[in-house]
Amino acid sequence: MNTLKRMLNKKMFLILLMGISSGLPLALTGGTLQAWMKAEGVDLGSIGLFALVGLPYTFKFVWAPLMDRFSLFEKWGRRRSWMLLSQVLLIVSVLALGLTKPQENLWFVAFFALLVSFFSASQDIVLDAWRRESLNDDELGFGSSVHVTGYLFAFRMISGALALIMSDHMPWNMVYNIMAAVLVLGVVATLLSNEPEVTAPPPRTLRDAVVEPFVEYFKRHGAVMILIFILLYKVGDNMAAQMSMPFYLDLGFTRTEVGAISKVVGWIALAIGGLVGGALTIRLKIVKSLVLFGIFQALSTFGFAWLAHVGKDVSALTFVIAFENFTAGMGTAAFVAFMATLTNKRFTATQYALLTSFMGIPRIIVAAPTGYLAESMGWFGFFTLCSVIAVPGIMMIAWMKRLQIENQSAT
Repeated sequence: MNTLKRMLNKKMFLILLMGISSGLPLALTGGTLQAWMKAEGVDLGSIGLFALVGLPYTFKFVWAPLMDRFSLFEKWGRRRSWMLLSQVLLIVSVLALGLTKPQENLWFVAFFALLVSFFSASQDIVLDAWRRESLNDDELGFGSSVHVTGYLFAFRMISGALALIMSDHMPWNMVYNIMAAVLVLGVVATLLSNEPEVTAPPPRTLRDAVVEPFVEYFKRHGAVMILIFILLYKVGDNMAAQMSMPFYLDLGFTRTEVGAISKVVGWIALAIGGLVGGALTIRLKIVKSLVLFGIFQALSTFGFAWLAHVGKDVSALTFVIAFENFTAGMGTAAFVAFMATLTNKRFTATQYALLTSFMGIPRIIVAAPTGYLAESMGWFGFFTLCSVIAVPGIMMIAWMKRLQIENQSAT
């Protein structure tokens, strides 16, 4: 009953809307943009290099101190004012991206995709800080699951499945206009939210906002090891995801099939995986859950290699996508909750941005050459490599429990 009350309260509903606003832009510069470029005849190598437009997600800790230090509009508060500004600029940049033409000038596409990523990353910085500061410690795990549910729903179902299906029936610029309209949900959540009450004083100067979060974090025992773990834990999964859309299309599936089968079935599996993962995380605790979920993620990545061997088969596609989404629902929520436990509330935006930036490196930098790897190795060899690369991150979890306990006491 207590869990149900938490699920239905206003705060969790707003977190769900914020999760949708946070997750939706990712596909618009990722899988959906890949499908658009492939339909326009762009080569695989160039499509793979477009992973670099996501670099703002990797370097968002650079400007996060500004959001810890300054409040743009006093009446809105420090967090809400930055939320509103980043969301409005994100909507404008998505509309601009929809006006580009990949077949004529890829540089324009890359520029506006980079803007979408920048304002999306800026929104993520302040939404993560708002969520961490608004939730009590006993609400953090559930709140993270709600956020991830909204995030992945928007990423996979709205800007993924729905956008692909619509692209078979209307021009791409119209698809992007509709996606920009959906992003208004984030603005609504900001208008309905309250500024979080934080007892820890914010940084007094810009220098404090820039320097102290990193000094405080790197004084902790095992700080570098934790960053390496965050870097490696989802590297194989992210590499595989970067090439999943061209893979499906190369096997002969239509965009409608990919949207209806892989995304819709995937969302059902994702929701179930999130519920199962949440229950297991409570029972096993976060670190043990990361071990189990990491193994499942590696196995689900190898499922793509099996699908490459099978070829175009609707049943096989459904099974592989369902399994991959099931493991993603479990793993991502535990991973996000783990990172949230490591932040100091004085520097929430900067430290969370630092941790999630490392989480995003595999999706951006390591994923950039995946198109060339897939061309040289073939789909079976490429996805086999992706599953093997996940092993080092799983092995590192053995050291995480002690470090987590020490860092929780430090914060």
